[in-house]
Amino acid sequence: MEEIQLYLDDAKESMLKAVKQTEVEFQKVRAGKASPAMLQGLSIEYYGVMTPIENASSITTPDARTLAIKPFEKKIIGIIEKTIRDANLGFNPQNDGDTIRISIPPMTEERRKGLVKQVRAEAEVGKVRIRNIRKETNEELRKLLKEGASEDDVKSAEEKIQNFTNEYSALLEKVQEKKEAEIMTI
Repeated sequence: MEEIQLYLDDAKESMLKAVKQTEVEFQKVRAGKASPAMLQGLSIEYYGVMTPIENASSITTPDARTLAIKPFEKKIIGIIEKTIRDANLGFNPQNDGDTIRISIPPMTEERRKGLVKQVRAEAEVGKVRIRNIRKETNEELRKLLKEGASEDDVKSAEEKIQNFTNEYSALLEKVQEKKEAEIMTI
């Protein structure tokens, strides 16, 4: 049945998006190496509009332990520096009037374990998203059953939804393991 296929396609696409969203959240968790993604989500007021720092400056990593932020306009350097300081990321930005440099301190074992916990919590949020998609799709499929769809078609679709759930949960676990290994590598 065509309508069932639409639900299946939509569920698969939504589950993939849930995995991708979790990967984006993982990028925000620093793994000891400097990365422009560490500043993702930080915005400044730029010409009266809230603008992500990466859209108002060039962010580079001159080495594994340093972030360099070069604003497109010198007048906003102080605003960017204050935003980074106020974000409570544990960074101490140094402003030389032209570029902001952030030295990324090596992580302690305790900090690494804390970040692994954070990754696990974020992964669980992703898994809950996937399970919710399964639940919502199954509810929609059961409505189709009441509207006259064949029981066999609906059962088959529910099995496929469960397979998608298993597949994307396993994918999410692989991504999680990779991130945890990255964090624990000194």
